[in-house]
Amino acid sequence: MESENSSEQYDVLIVGAGHAGAQAAINLRQGKFEGTIGLFGDERAHPYERPPLSKEYLAGDKPFERILLRPEDFWGERGIDFQSGARVASVDPLAKTLRLANDREVAFGKLIWAAGGSPRMLPCPGAGAANIHAIRRKRDVDLIREQLDETQRIVIVGGGYIGLEAAAVMRKMGKQVTVLEALDRVLARVAGPQLSRFYEGEHRDQGVDIRLESMVEMFETDERGRAVSAVLTSGESIPMDMGLIGIGIVPEVGPLVSAGAAGGNGVDIDSQCRTSLPDVYAIGDCAAHGNPYADGAHIRLESVQNANDMARVAAMHILGKPMDYDAVPWFWSNQYDLKLQTVGLSTGFDDCVLRGDPAERSFSLAYLRDGQLIALDCVNKTKDYAQGRALITAKAHPDREQLADADLTLKEVALV
Repeated sequence: MESENSSEQYDVLIVGAGHAGAQAAINLRQGKFEGTIGLFGDERAHPYERPPLSKEYLAGDKPFERILLRPEDFWGERGIDFQSGARVASVDPLAKTLRLANDREVAFGKLIWAAGGSPRMLPCPGAGAANIHAIRRKRDVDLIREQLDETQRIVIVGGGYIGLEAAAVMRKMGKQVTVLEALDRVLARVAGPQLSRFYEGEHRDQGVDIRLESMVEMFETDERGRAVSAVLTSGESIPMDMGLIGIGIVPEVGPLVSAGAAGGNGVDIDSQCRTSLPDVYAIGDCAAHGNPYADGAHIRLESVQNANDMARVAAMHILGKPMDYDAVPWFWSNQYDLKLQTVGLSTGFDDCVLRGDPAERSFSLAYLRDGQLIALDCVNKTKDYAQGRALITAKAHPDREQLADADLTLKEVALV
């Protein structure tokens, strides 16, 4: 396509070089797409895996080179023009151009928006202190690691996956860790009460001070502008050397919504990852979609699975082989020696069946709605995770008594 004012143009321009954007570019080339592809990321790093940021990379167990999605020379060899430090300021869907923050204009034939999101930070006094960090990008973790030698007391705000994974890493390092969770249990947004209580117990056994129904009023700072304590709404003050914030993300969709794309909490897409703007797709963390495994609810999913599967759907549509997004959601979390694997979405469950004994630290929780298996949380129970996926896809109604019998594999459980 042509644009009078653009010196740069691509047949497909991908904004965002995380899992979703990188995979979309890979899928296009694997599908024999011969046009030009631009892959623009706003970080100064080649595409890399995000989950290790709160696990192996934070712990120092994996160097950055080992979490790259592909070797650095991969992109050029595949004819993918990767550009780092490229942040989009605005999009003109009619002219099919976008403008970068440095005022460069770039033209596109089709646009894939895979910009993800920015960490949600606390809007309270002191939250901008130099020793308060999120865990979203490589540079966030690099800053944390640079400050660890002078850090002993760490306050983590948020008891979700990120917060608990970071707590586990910091305890292994011998740090004093306090986790502040605003709700009445950890993992409240992603799991049932039984799993929450199990993980609360595990972290407390490891020496983590977990405070439930606790909210930060402000961070007290010293003369250097560093946070020295977290003051709770209860009035209690918790001394600290570092703060980590893990309370979710704000979807990076401003330029698209300003250009007229439908959306609110993210940008809305259809089953083929198309936005309401012509020739503009959205995938990954920022894409709000009707999910069949959420009883049709319009949701965003922040997971590698979602990023990769949506990337394939968008690429196939561009390749002229349209398909609908219909992937079973799955997630994982490593904390201490516990491997949590989740398949399906437990939202709206009305029954929960325990398989195994949590005291043995190997068990599963099966979530049902109207007798249908909709999700599984599997702790050190990989076989249940693998076999349960097929049952969830099949919308199976397992026999409840047999489902509770951990001596039976899920393949052996009768269906009713």
